[in-house]
Order: sequence, then structure tokens, then C-alpha cells
Amino acid sequence: MATNKIIVAIDGFSSCGKSTIAKQLAVRLGYAYIDSGAMYRAITLYFLRNGVNYNNHDEVVAALNDIHITFVFNEDSKTSDIYLNDEDVSLPIRDMLVADKVSQVAAIKEVRHFAVAQQKRLGRKKGIVMDGRDIGSVVFPDAELKVFMVADPAVRVMRRFKEMHATNPHITIDEVRHNLELRDYIDSTREESPLHQAKDALLLDNSSMTREEQLDKVIGWVKERSMARAQA
Repeated sequence: MATNKIIVAIDGFSSCGKSTIAKQLAVRLGYAYIDSGAMYRAITLYFLRNGVNYNNHDEVVAALNDIHITFVFNEDSKTSDIYLNDEDVSLPIRDMLVADKVSQVAAIKEVRHFAVAQQKRLGRKKGIVMDGRDIGSVVFPDAELKVFMVADPAVRVMRRFKEMHATNPHITIDEVRHNLELRDYIDSTREESPLHQAKDALLLDNSSMTREEQLDKVIGWVKERSMARAQA
């Protein structure tokens, strides 16, 4: 399989476990992992820190020209940390303030074009796992494997609450629920690259699956697609 590397595109709503399974899959396969959501969060963080009015086209374009995003592999965590203009922002981008604004920023046409161009460049050599909202539908429409992840809304709320409570003990379940509902609405109805399941994407409902079960399932799909590519 090492000589028949493919692109694995994983899409789905917030808190469906996309990043978790993508990171594990990349480690198991020896692939590069690219968190597209982190890219949009980093852009949002820059906008917030610099007072960018994201409703102003000229301000957005000017800000994007000053943004440089890179991923650096972390030997300890076996995943990639994200750097915004040479600063490791892997933790700051998980702040609730960023979470509240990221879907609005990600809906901006210029922002999406900026991020998608970088994502396409990262995928030229194959052998990558990328997760997000439009990876299989827009970024890599020809990806050999597309996975669309879903989970019960109540399960998603509890997952996000546990994740955020670790760094923000004052967060409430209602705040998390509202944030997810708002992000779902914006992601699904935005004009530029709305979230939807690609026709050839495989559906993975992980509401009652363990991480190991999810990983085994997707690895099975990867093996099938890798073999198909080798025989093509």
C-alpha cells in the first residue's frame, strides 16, 4: 500500500470526530495529516486579533496577504501543529471566541479561495488525510476515498462540551449546543462551498462506534481503494 498512496478526504459537521479519526488514520498509514478546519480557525484568530472587519472586502483581502500558515509535525503527539506567521497557535485557535466566529469567516469567498488553494497544493503528492467541510466536494473532488461522517446531535454536543470544558471549565452545555447549531446552519447554507455529502462519499455514522471500530472501518476502505488504484 505504501507505493499506492491515495488522498483520503473526510467531511462532516462539527464534533463528529473528523479530526480524531483523520489523525489516527494518518499515523497508521504513514500519511501527512492536514486539518483544514484549523486553517480557518487560524485565519479567524488573525482577524480577531487584528480587528479585521470580515464584512469589508478590502480589509479581508489585505489581511489574507499578511497570513502565512504552515503545519509542523510534532514528534510527541504524532500529529501536526499549526503555525500562523511562525507562531504555534494550536491551542489559541480552540478558544470559544474563535469557535463562535469561524463559520462566518469560513463562509467568505475570498477566505475559502485562499485556504482551498493551499490545501490543493498540499495534496499534489498524494499520501494525505485531510478533514473539513468541503474536502471531498470542492478541494479534492477526485480523491480516491471520500468519507462523510455523521453522529447524533446529542452525542456531538457532549463530545464538544467535554473537549472545551478541559480548557474552559465555565462553559455550559447550552452554550456548546447553541454554537454547534449555529455552525451547522452556517456551514450548510453558506453560498460558497456549502457542506454536503459528495455523491461518491461513504457514510460513516459513529454515534455508537468506538474510535478503534471507526479506524478499522476506514482503514478497510483505504486498503480497498489503494488496491484499486494499483490495479488501474
